[in-house]
Amino acid sequence: MRFQLLGPLALADGPDTVVLQPSKPANLLAALLLNANSTVSAGYLQRAVWGEEQPATAKAALQTCVLRLRRLFAKHGVTGTAIEAVPGGYRIVAGPPTLDLLAYRDQVRRATAMDHDPEAELYTLRDALSLWQGALLANVRSAVLHRDEVPRLAEERLRVVERVCDLLLGLGRCGEALVDLWTATRVYPGHERFHEQLIEALYRSGRQSQALAEYRRVKDFLREELGVDPSPSLRRLELSILRGEELGPVGQAALAASAPGRAAPVVAASGEAVGSGSASGEVVGSGSAAGAVVSRVVRGETVPQPDAETPGSEPAPAPGPDPVPAPDPATIPTLVTAPVPTSARAPVTAPAPAPVTVPPGAATGAPSAAGACAPFADAGVGPVPGVPHFTGRAAEAEAMAARLTAPPPTGPADHRALAVVVSGAPGIGKSALAQHVARQVGDAFPAGRLLVRMTRADGEPRTADEVAAALADALGATGEGRALLILDDVVDADQVRPLLTPGGPPGTGPGLAVVVTSRMGLGGLIATHGGWVQRLTAFTEAESYGLLLAALGAERVEAEPEAAHRLTAVCGHFPAALRILTARLLTRPGLRLADAVDWLGDDPLARLTLTDSPGHSVTGLFDRALDRLDPRLSQAFTHLAQGPPELLADGGPEHEGPVPEAVREQLADAGLLEDGPPGPYRIHGLLRAHVRRTARIRDRRTEKV
Repeated sequence: MRFQLLGPLALADGPDTVVLQPSKPANLLAALLLNANSTVSAGYLQRAVWGEEQPATAKAALQTCVLRLRRLFAKHGVTGTAIEAVPGGYRIVAGPPTLDLLAYRDQVRRATAMDHDPEAELYTLRDALSLWQGALLANVRSAVLHRDEVPRLAEERLRVVERVCDLLLGLGRCGEALVDLWTATRVYPGHERFHEQLIEALYRSGRQSQALAEYRRVKDFLREELGVDPSPSLRRLELSILRGEELGPVGQAALAASAPGRAAPVVAASGEAVGSGSASGEVVGSGSAAGAVVSRVVRGETVPQPDAETPGSEPAPAPGPDPVPAPDPATIPTLVTAPVPTSARAPVTAPAPAPVTVPPGAATGAPSAAGACAPFADAGVGPVPGVPHFTGRAAEAEAMAARLTAPPPTGPADHRALAVVVSGAPGIGKSALAQHVARQVGDAFPAGRLLVRMTRADGEPRTADEVAAALADALGATGEGRALLILDDVVDADQVRPLLTPGGPPGTGPGLAVVVTSRMGLGGLIATHGGWVQRLTAFTEAESYGLLLAALGAERVEAEPEAAHRLTAVCGHFPAALRILTARLLTRPGLRLADAVDWLGDDPLARLTLTDSPGHSVTGLFDRALDRLDPRLSQAFTHLAQGPPELLADGGPEHEGPVPEAVREQLADAGLLEDGPPGPYRIHGLLRAHVRRTARIRDRRTEKV
């Protein structure tokens, strides 16, 4: 069971969610969870529940609310989390696995430690932001919490969104940044940093006129609504655009300055500074007799930094017109709702940014002739990683290796045949097989082997032009001879065709071998470019058992062979499910496999997830696959999965009628239907169970407490 605060207050168990109706106990639960693991005074809780004007019986009524919450916990099987009565108030104990707010802050802390790896930091921060599920505490009717707590939590999120956009700009992924920034600037029109990032992203993408139009729009808004001029950094950015200057790469110092861990001072409601802000944004000093101390995250002033011209910094003015004077700090709009002492706003001297090394062949940040955003780091292209505990697929791996190491096909000079298309259901092990074979045949490709991720972490497909530009840089540094490319998670044939034109991507030599992995069958690509197809299905029983042996060790598995076989059966011999299961069992070395069978069998879909990384789950995998479908196909698949197996037959039940063969073919091509028997098609048991369960809980239940 998991508490959800980052949206409507709710209790969640896997995909099952109970959204609490507005009530006094809901106010109390929200106040406790916002200060989880800390003592919260009874006085503050009473104000959170009833407001500043409390009834005479508030103290006794507070105890009644606590009892009602404890009954709710018992009803829904909440274990490991309890409301404790402590001297002066109450406390609720929770951790990242049981409270989304703590999971979010834990993810942000881990991302802050990854500032040496922007890609990993970006992925971790986006994983953290995915925990936000809508308007904060929309079903909690507490004026105190909405006044004191909601703005603070919203500010935590804004700082992470800023950091994500800075990372995207630093990595040269302006198109992705624009998606987030268009929304952010419209939702928060007075947030100048978002406007600055949006204007920079537009300019770096070669859209100079749009960048200037956006500057004029925010300038008019600030003058008309707030009576202030744009910040000096915004005005300098406009001047650079008018001059057509190169902005230069987004330096690591600028990225570090925007990291969530580099927080502004935290100031108590009294105005006294109580320490520096942390990535967690925890409340300082809550639970006193006079009520919890409400902290404020204060936005810091712009810090001058010499010899740099990066977003968020104050570089030395360029030669030309006189520098624009900085406005009076009192005129700068702020999100703080309480008075802030001058001492808390004093600028802090920051170190000068370190020099940034730009990779050979990478653009320097000015708009290119093609209007593309300059790739400061490779866009999803890198060496082929190893696959831990790879087992099974012996026949498939042998056939793929033979196909890849065969001499290049003879024929016209402009002919490029695909080597292999690996297709199959989501989570069936396509990428693992391709990477494993690529590392096996390394000697046949002296020019190197590259993994090209054709889909971003957010599920959006990369464009062929974007991938070609990244490949030109990556392949330019390789040696002579044949090279091997794995185009991983291709969405459709049109995404990959431009990369297989005569001559291929820039930097590729003759005899380039290409492996494409895709959930789609890509029959059209095979028809036009040739090649060989390897369609993957679920593991055999022996392969599933072999994966448990490799991952858990022979000593543990062979001590309970029958239980091990039962575990693989509960997982449906589905590779992704088995991987998640073994990861969970490795973190619990004392758990007997026989006990794990009962634990998993109670609710396999809810248990096949990694608690410290909710994005790694069977249900999430299936949801993302279904989200890619055309809505009409998705509706048809839901109908098939909820109905009897006979729906998949050519005739179908008399009272239902057949599902058109063309629809079934499209679903099979998307990897959602497997070849029979019985009948021409079947749906994997886990996928069928997921669709039925999702349909039951599509409309969130509400419950009064």
